[in-house]
Amino acid sequence: MADISDVLTALVNLATPGAVSASGGKVILYPGWPISSRLDDDMAAGKSHVSVYPRPEERLTTRYQSDWQTVSITTPTLTLSKTFNSVTVGGTVSVPQNATLIVNGNAYSYGLVSADTLTSVASALAALVNANTPATSTGATVSIPGAYSIVARVGTTGTSIKELRRQERTFQIVIWAPTPSARDSIAKAIDTALAALNFITLADGTAARLIYKGSSMTDQLSKARIYRRDLMYCVEYATTQTLDSATVTDFQAIFSDKPSGVTAPISNFTINL
Repeated sequence: MADISDVLTALVNLATPGAVSASGGKVILYPGWPISSRLDDDMAAGKSHVSVYPRPEERLTTRYQSDWQTVSITTPTLTLSKTFNSVTVGGTVSVPQNATLIVNGNAYSYGLVSADTLTSVASALAALVNANTPATSTGATVSIPGAYSIVARVGTTGTSIKELRRQERTFQIVIWAPTPSARDSIAKAIDTALAALNFITLADGTAARLIYKGSSMTDQLSKARIYRRDLMYCVEYATTQTLDSATVTDFQAIFSDKPSGVTAPISNFTINL
């Protein structure tokens, strides 16, 4: 899930290339507020600091309920190739994956284990199908002589995400430098990099809106040889929940036959799709 710490990390990562280039590598970037003694020592050594700190003000900006959205689906390494009344298992074995056959409307799924081979997967599928329809396996091929309909599918896992709420917060990017020129060059590089962006990507894959709010310059610490400039950027980001789940290889629908005037169904039947 996206958190305020993820926003801080993203801003630091975005600011780093420009700041390092502008300072000749004599800069330290981090989330949080600087420690006074460390700041004094580094200023004396000619090093600059860039700290990224969240302002206390925060505003809830949730607009609507969000549904689950697919972020990624793992590409299957196993293959199932169908030819008339047989299925050949190919590719490579990896977990988690499952192999599903829908034979004559009945579904059979086998979950792979790390010790499996293509031959053992075919054997397991044949044993499952054989419960209702005669089936055998030879090597990596499953033969089903009595099949008039075969559907073969490989299932993997995927990640989904749901937005729980959305909030807006201002972040203070503070440049602390031993000289005015170092301060100005670092601030310019960071501001240019961030100003070019409307959205930034957070660790959970969601996009956060980036809005410039202003800048201030402070020379009050010049006697201590510290020159400061603040860049204010507002970030609107989502608090999210992620879920890992398996892909669907078989959809089952159950129907009841109940003539008019009869309270209980006469019969039930199932269709696998």
